[in-house]
Amino acid sequence: MTKLLTVRIPATSANLGPGFDCMGLALDLWNTFELHRGNGAGITVESHGEGEDVLPRDKSHLVVRTMIEELTTFIPFNPDRQAYHIVCRNAVPCGSGLGSSSTAVLAGLIFAHAVLDPQGFHGPAGSARILNRAFEIEGHGDNVAPALLGGLVIVVGRDGEVITHRITLPPTRVVVCVPRFHFMTSHARSVLPLHYSRSDAVFNVGRAMLVVEALRNGDASLLSRAMDDRIHEPYRLPAIPGAIEAKRAALARGALAVTLSGAGPGILAFAREDHDAIGQAMQSAFATAGGLPARYWVLDVASSGAQVFV
Repeated sequence: MTKLLTVRIPATSANLGPGFDCMGLALDLWNTFELHRGNGAGITVESHGEGEDVLPRDKSHLVVRTMIEELTTFIPFNPDRQAYHIVCRNAVPCGSGLGSSSTAVLAGLIFAHAVLDPQGFHGPAGSARILNRAFEIEGHGDNVAPALLGGLVIVVGRDGEVITHRITLPPTRVVVCVPRFHFMTSHARSVLPLHYSRSDAVFNVGRAMLVVEALRNGDASLLSRAMDDRIHEPYRLPAIPGAIEAKRAALARGALAVTLSGAGPGILAFAREDHDAIGQAMQSAFATAGGLPARYWVLDVASSGAQVFV
């Protein structure tokens, strides 16, 4: 086999409390994907690390599905007559609220555009096309945009256009604790109300702006006062056993602010110090209150997004 391309894509934490569906943060935990010219016919996959025992090894894998769907919108493409092999080296846990599926979608899109345009796919125009398509596939960009661009990203859709604004942060370290709990994104969406009051909308808009300013300026006091939400956390936290207690435990142990990571079930804590102690406190709370084993990671914010090596 001949390696054609390697892509590294970071984990992400979306929403960040009040920034529902429009704000996300890239984290220094990476999935790596390799595209090889295979032998014979058909597209095959091998996975190592997180999810290696459960992820599919054929064209039903999300990377391959995305790659095929993207290619077939531009060219006649029969995957059964192709010869590609994809290697996934996963450090981002699946179903954790850390954007694992977004890394797969982005990898599939990057591979497809590398096949379509080997010279220009990873330039500015190629990146813009990939971001637009990822936004369409995901329905919102709060995971895919920071995974592609790095750092803190605000992202919204407008009349078919994706508007992004990337914000450079001072060195920022977080703790993410993920319980062993299957919390499907579809279920996480289904528990949300269809309508919100004006006061709840105003509450979130104001706090989202304050969270951005607090992170941009490293303002711990402002972050601890602003990180609150009325759009999704009041409905999702109770659906995850032990999550409410884990959030309380992190704050009691010294975290500045604590929120769901994406839709959950992972919990994200911002802190200046005692990161391991905060992670252990969340682990203990999940075990005691929710009966769930949990793992935690201490992670820096990733200043760069997806990296392509040809």
